[in-house]
This record gives sequence, structure tokens and C-alpha cells, in this order.
Amino acid sequence: MALTFDPFSQLDRFAASVLDSVRAPRLMPVDLFRDGEQYVLHADLPGVDPGSIDVDVDGGQLTIRAQRTADSREGVRWLARERGAGSFLRQFTLGDGVDVDKISANYESGVLSVLIPVSERAKPRKIEVESTERRQAIDA
Repeated sequence: MALTFDPFSQLDRFAASVLDSVRAPRLMPVDLFRDGEQYVLHADLPGVDPGSIDVDVDGGQLTIRAQRTADSREGVRWLARERGAGSFLRQFTLGDGVDVDKISANYESGVLSVLIPVSERAKPRKIEVESTERRQAIDA
């Protein structure tokens, strides 16, 4: 016999809505990859006010903060309310190989893009190999 009403799933949903604190940071899924001479970080922040986004670097720590406010319409009867409101927070440790002075960020279509350039010291470079035989032939 199929059970169309699952009391445990309803209890789980209720418990999640009651125990879920708006003070706890929300999940901010990210993609991070290297593209040539820079690292690119994409963070999903749908529905976030661009003015609430804060990206800062302190030493070797990159911090992203954002805030999404709850829809507080008066006189409506909510049938479902699954879009979380509250604060978002992610922190990343940066290595020595990035240029922290040239980090830039852009927010478009609910996605925050942070570009982290590779520092000049960390870029691959060609090292010339000298030969003592060659030097001796030139001196003679």
C-alpha cells in the first residue's frame, strides 16, 4: 500500500524550519579554477543585494560575505518558503603565488566572480643555462 502522506518528511521539514537560525551562515557553492595567468572563483549568490556583498583580503585570507533579506510581505499566506534568508560567508586561504593587490570582483546574474591574478614571481619563466666551455671559447 502506497503512503501519500509521509509524517516523517513533514516533521523533518518543520524541524528544519524551526531550528534553522537566520544567524548561521548559509551555503555558498563555489567553483574555483585557474585560467592562464589568474585564478577564477565563481560563487552562487542568487537574490542577494549587490550592495550587501563584501569581498576583502586580510593577509593571506580572502573573505566573501553577503546578505539576503527575507521577503516580508504583509497579509499573504505562505504555501512554501524554501529560499533561505540570512548571511553568507566563505573564507579561502591564499598562497604566496597570487597578487592580492590586483584582485577584482564582479556580480552578475546572481553569480559573484572573483579574479585572482597570479603574481609575477609565481609565473613560469625561462632560465638561461650558461656553459663554462662557451665562456672560455669567447675569452680566447
